[in-house]
Amino acid sequence: MSLMVPVDDRAGSPHHRRRLEAVPADGSGTVGEIVPESFPLEALMLDRAAATPLHRQLYAALRSLIEQGVLVAGSALPSTRTLAADLAIARNTVTAAYDQLGTEGYVATRVGARPVVVDLPISALSPAETGAPPPPARALSRRGALMMSQPAHHGTPGQHALHPGMPDAASFPFATWGKLIARRARFARTSLFGTYHVTGHPDLRQAIAAYLKTARGVRCTPEQIVVTTGAQAALDLLARLLVDPGEDVWMEEPGYYGAQAAFTAAGARLVPLGVDADGWQLDLPRRADVRLAYVTPSCHHPLGATMRMEQRLRLLEIAEAREAWIVEDDFDGEYRFQGQPIPAMQGLDRSGRVIYVGTFAKILFPALRLGFMVLPPALHEGIARAISITGQFAPLILQAALADFIAEGHMARHLRRMRRIYAARRQEFRLACAAELADWMTLMAGDSGIQMVGLLAEGLEDRAVAAAAQARGVNVSPLSIQYRHGTPRQGLLLGYAGADEAAMCRGIAVLRDVFRALSPGRGGGGLSRARA
Repeated sequence: MSLMVPVDDRAGSPHHRRRLEAVPADGSGTVGEIVPESFPLEALMLDRAAATPLHRQLYAALRSLIEQGVLVAGSALPSTRTLAADLAIARNTVTAAYDQLGTEGYVATRVGARPVVVDLPISALSPAETGAPPPPARALSRRGALMMSQPAHHGTPGQHALHPGMPDAASFPFATWGKLIARRARFARTSLFGTYHVTGHPDLRQAIAAYLKTARGVRCTPEQIVVTTGAQAALDLLARLLVDPGEDVWMEEPGYYGAQAAFTAAGARLVPLGVDADGWQLDLPRRADVRLAYVTPSCHHPLGATMRMEQRLRLLEIAEAREAWIVEDDFDGEYRFQGQPIPAMQGLDRSGRVIYVGTFAKILFPALRLGFMVLPPALHEGIARAISITGQFAPLILQAALADFIAEGHMARHLRRMRRIYAARRQEFRLACAAELADWMTLMAGDSGIQMVGLLAEGLEDRAVAAAAQARGVNVSPLSIQYRHGTPRQGLLLGYAGADEAAMCRGIAVLRDVFRALSPGRGGGGLSRARA
């Protein structure tokens, strides 16, 4: 039995409460443990019907009392025998909880003595409990601040209506894909479960090289292929490999905001490469010392234009004269609805300056997260070490299954089928927009890509329209985020490929309502008036 003698808090521990020093009742011995005035037994609520074991419940409850300051530093916990009796649980349950607290450093234990709450260096009380302001966030690096400030558009999961660049995943042959995955998994060896093929699984690199030669006119060997976790990962890596802070990058304007962000975060200075109805304006400013040019010649992002042959040859000439790189992002190059797909510019390169970037996100499905680069021989040496730093290893079993999907002809058949489906949806979408949205929006001409640009009528602000549409479950992207210089055009990027007839009608109806709400007094939509 002990007498409870009040003592003051120790100096230097402002968060400690008034404590009681336990002294043997007979006055013998030395000053011992510090215990609370009354152990809060009622706070230890254990639920025997819960899935969480009793010792974990007890551990969590005691830890919470320590963190909240109810059990202050120096407080001795009850003996295992006493607490087990008070809670009507097994003594081993209490022992297990105390052991975990000791392991994590909440209490100090020694043989023959009760556990004592450790004097933690700072209060564990949360700002909400103490009323104190939250601690300031650690300052970001300049690069970190740049990265966090870049525009992005991901939409809302599950809301695919009119989402730009979204393919029709429902039409993908998942049954075939599942069999290929299962087959590779069944016969896999250690080569599929390590990180040995840093630049890509040999079978996939072989399959990509063969596909690019026949379908996109790319001249390469399998050794030049580097598999990445998507096209954006490739752009981020290239930006860091090829551009030093302060160097000029010739960037399409308007241009893909993901590429803009990658080069900006690498410290590059973006020099606008204008793109309009006449194509790419290749008059480089005299003072620009371009290190790299980024282009989407097969299907310009976002306008959908195709770079003419004379412009391609001129760009290659400029790059060679200035000893600059060209990053050719083959955005939607497979989807051209007038004539045959235009071969990639890389096939025209004779000086080894074009780096070709592609992805399977639009052909197959975005969540696959598999893309690739075709590097000139001058860049291939050492690329494995650079990829190792980033940790951007695509899962090898997915790569192996994709290699089979390509080599066995499944991708070619899927691509032919989707071109037919998308061509029909494209025409249907154009007609529906002309009928319902012509008072507020005009679709730009274009014959490639699985998205379109709608230019907004004067007075409409594209970010406001996109936000209002997303609030109603329709993902469209504002055109203005594709600009970095001058006054941006107001418009919307509209995806039609992933929307069946019902989703397309719903998406267009939502846009019509949003337009009406944001421009009261303006027209009511051609088809609606005709039906009225």
